Amino acid sequence: MMKVRGRLTLPTDVDMVEETLKLKERLDADALRDCDGTQMPSELLKTGAKIYATYYTTRKDNEWAKNNPEEVQQEYLITDRITATSWTLSIELMKGFHTQQLKVNTIDEPKRWWEVIDRTTGKVVPVENWFYDEATGEVIIKSIPYHQYTVSFLAFLIWDPVHMYNYLTNDWQGAEHQMTFDVRQPKTQAYVKEKLRSWCEENPDVDVVRFTTFFHQFTLTFDDQKREKYVEWFGYSASVSPYILEQFEHWAGYRFRPEYIVDQGYFNSTFRVPSKEFRDFIEFQQIEVSRLAKDLVDIVHAYGKEAMMFLGDHWIGTEPFGKYFDNIGLDAVVGSVGDGVTMRMISDIKGVNYTEGRLLPYFFPDVFTEGGDPIGEAQDNWMKARRAILRSPLDRIGYGGYLKLASEWPGFIEQIEKVVGEFRQIHEAMEGTSSYMAPFKVAILNCWGELRRWMCNQVHHAIWHREIYSYVGVIECLSGMPVEVQFISFDDVRNGIDPDIKVIINAGDAYTAWSGAENWTDEKVVTAIRRFVDQGGGFIGVGEPTACQYEGRYFQLSDVLGADREMGFSMSTDKYNELSPKYRDHFILEDIKGEIDFGEGKNRIYAQGANYEILDMDGEYSRLIVNSYGKGRSVYFTGLPYSPQNCRILLRAIYYAAHREEEMKKYYVTNVETEVAAFEKAGRVAVINNSKEDQMTDLYIHGSQKCSLDMKAMEMVWVEI
Repeated sequence: MMKVRGRLTLPTDVDMVEETLKLKERLDADALRDCDGTQMPSELLKTGAKIYATYYTTRKDNEWAKNNPEEVQQEYLITDRITATSWTLSIELMKGFHTQQLKVNTIDEPKRWWEVIDRTTGKVVPVENWFYDEATGEVIIKSIPYHQYTVSFLAFLIWDPVHMYNYLTNDWQGAEHQMTFDVRQPKTQAYVKEKLRSWCEENPDVDVVRFTTFFHQFTLTFDDQKREKYVEWFGYSASVSPYILEQFEHWAGYRFRPEYIVDQGYFNSTFRVPSKEFRDFIEFQQIEVSRLAKDLVDIVHAYGKEAMMFLGDHWIGTEPFGKYFDNIGLDAVVGSVGDGVTMRMISDIKGVNYTEGRLLPYFFPDVFTEGGDPIGEAQDNWMKARRAILRSPLDRIGYGGYLKLASEWPGFIEQIEKVVGEFRQIHEAMEGTSSYMAPFKVAILNCWGELRRWMCNQVHHAIWHREIYSYVGVIECLSGMPVEVQFISFDDVRNGIDPDIKVIINAGDAYTAWSGAENWTDEKVVTAIRRFVDQGGGFIGVGEPTACQYEGRYFQLSDVLGADREMGFSMSTDKYNELSPKYRDHFILEDIKGEIDFGEGKNRIYAQGANYEILDMDGEYSRLIVNSYGKGRSVYFTGLPYSPQNCRILLRAIYYAAHREEEMKKYYVTNVETEVAAFEKAGRVAVINNSKEDQMTDLYIHGSQKCSLDMKAMEMVWVEI
């Protein structure tokens, strides 16, 4: 094997020149980068390393923003619901918002771009029945007593949300708040293009322009106490302005309403089933953002530099898994790797020459502090990322933040050495080939499909929430499994299921975009999936799959799942559920010794029909059910958070549902804390220990035991086939 070198990007700063040079040599880094709040030292420009420069298209030029206040970026906000107690109601617009971040837009006509809604009736209040008092900052409404009202309005983003986040997180003092400006508007657009040309000329030593990112920040809104009020990594609420919305109206052929963005106060969270109007807006933004981003990329290329996009911050509208992303012409994408799912979110991107992952933890003082555990975080992060890299490898890895914090933390650089060494080892051993995948595809079915590839059930990527970890665990497990995963929408199902798909997974809470809501009342959808399973396909449901109360059923595919949920309507119908006598002998649970972790789970789940087996119960109700349906099979889980054991359970469930049990052990390890990835063309397999304890496991290849391995904690071992 040829020894792999480089593939590593390190952050630096003006007070870290000597340390950077030492670490560059020690870690064999081939690229150096600056970060927000840091500067690239001139002494490091001639080291032979590739130089990355963070480039901001929307901030770090307060003079321009102040001189062009009408072209500062804007966001749609909605007030709290206020109950009227008389025939007149006053609503203070900025109550609960941070006035250093946001400022009411009074430049553009409020009655054209704002909306007052009676939330008791759902009706829009006529514009003649309200007015804005700029002196008090209140909207005065002609109201109906004891009805609730909201005001949706435009506000200028006078403090860039990411700069504000970094400012507060790092306790920066005295630095000027960076304002934003809207590159989509003609005057600012011309200015930004010319500024980029000048910057390229003035920075001949920069090799890679790292756009952070392009034009529209994901929704990151702070409250009046400088706490995060609303965070939506997929949110489009800060991608609006009258200029943009007038263009949208011309493109879409209908009048825009603020409600299409604020969405009753949910701001079109990805958990909401997207409306036609919101889908139209995303489509329009993709077209326009990709066109303008290409102009900037072309400028960078004209100066012989590479253009890299950061998958974060102002990424809204780029949509890397949308149909317009390739048009931008980027050389690379870099993003934050918080686990296997976010790793795949980067490494699966097509249309670029290479992908790079910024491993965690970020070198910020919120982690590198007394009581913090940066080494533990780095280990947990790498174990999840590693198993996914073996299936869909990143081309490069790197780190961000203040190098000084990392270099002074005892043992942290040694941990980085281990990570970097294993990453290069993977590239050495795989020799440019792909790992073995099952001879069939697995599909994740939800309302978003491919547009939200590896983004299911997430609020802000890699951030834990009690309500979602039992679902995010499904795609986290899948991120490192030997199966090819497709993400399909209900429209895809209506148009015909790909014959290569053998198992469909539907996971999420009822009435969310991830479960599907009213899509399950569409006879085309339910009959297509019934036919798919009846003819030999597999269906796996987690949480509240196919859920929508309709025609006497909650799970609309209760016949396929062999399960439904008691909603209180069928209490008079007796249910005789019993654990299968041989549940521990079932194929899905053969490897499993301890209790199964169902996470938050769902209560009141009962098996029904004539062809089910209950493999786990919680009192009188069920948590794991398998069912036969025609020639096909289904598996139901109340929840499935990530753990090595649950990875094995899901892998077995997939092969069981696909009727391919005999093929699962082509490459196989006995200990559930370990996994195997086979690179057949390279003639070797990787066995990884996904725990922080020593493990013993037996490796099987083509059904025969190859060897027994005593593995150290977190170890990766390569075995020749």
